[in-house]
Amino acid sequence: MEIRRLPIRNMNIARTFLTGLVTLLPIVVTIYLLVWLGHMAESFLGQIIRVFLPDDMYVPGMGLIVGVALILLIGVLMHAWIVRRTFEWSERFVYRIPVIRSVYGATRDFLQFLVHSRDPGFHEVVMVDIGDTGMQVIGFITRPDTSGLPPGAAREEDMVLVYLPLSYQIGGYTVLLPRAALRPIDMSMRAAMAFVLTGGVTAPRGAPSHDARPMAGV
Repeated sequence: MEIRRLPIRNMNIARTFLTGLVTLLPIVVTIYLLVWLGHMAESFLGQIIRVFLPDDMYVPGMGLIVGVALILLIGVLMHAWIVRRTFEWSERFVYRIPVIRSVYGATRDFLQFLVHSRDPGFHEVVMVDIGDTGMQVIGFITRPDTSGLPPGAAREEDMVLVYLPLSYQIGGYTVLLPRAALRPIDMSMRAAMAFVLTGGVTAPRGAPSHDARPMAGV
């Protein structure tokens, strides 16, 4: 008996499954993290609220509301000079503890990176030539001048700090380069970061970015 193969036109089950997985997984992970953070805030702060509030007056969700209000309050207080000085003093104490300073420092540096990545200057995406090899890497200008650096750190006057991210991990190099060695490109910071972190798997969109800004002086 002859067995005929049924042709499958324009369909690859494995590729279709992966497409659905790539589409759905980021949404599921994001929702899971938000629910997990909300549950942790509700569980931890809810127990504290119950100490001062009778159980019959406690309403589920109070812990989450108190957590959001507490974060906003700390953000407002950090604008006060005495609060900033107190926080800096406590940080110096934390950085003296061997193990805790590594975890705390790495977490704080990563969060500061996320915060400063929203600064206007950080949205300047540039291409950097690596010597005479013809190799080019994508970078982000993090400081438009050499202010705040130790004296003698810059060999030339018009130099900027450029962050060169690595692929498939959180990390990279911060290098000091002449502004003339940089070539701005019309790509948003988000698209460029996704392109680099995925090793080029996530291709940038063909449409020009709306938040790309021309680099002055180039």
